[in-house]
Amino acid sequence: MANDRHVALLRRGGDVWNAWREKNPKTRPDLANADFSGVNLEPAQEMMDGVNLAEADLREADFSNANLYKACFYNADLRKANLSGAWLGDATLHEANLSEAELRSTYLGGAYLAGADLRGANLT
Repeated sequence: MANDRHVALLRRGGDVWNAWREKNPKTRPDLANADFSGVNLEPAQEMMDGVNLAEADLREADFSNANLYKACFYNADLRKANLSGAWLGDATLHEANLSEAELRSTYLGGAYLAGADLRGANLT
């Protein structure tokens, strides 16, 4: 279950989120099961590494150019999400729904994609 404080910080916007992450670099944000469908998360893009988004609703969320290194998206709903140019190195995308997601120029080195649904995803 998501940490309500972490969810509230991210919902306040990229500047608030990034300032908090800079002050708390060892804290692994827990946003599991949160609903961020349709939210533009791009302003927080540089400070999303290691975040736990397991089973989160991220439909149509904008993660373009985000640093999602070692992020956990286990069983997350990323349908039609924009991950173009994102860094997903060593990320866990096990059982994630990435159908129709934008993954153009996305780095997936070391990412765990077993059971992920990539139907209709743009992987160019």
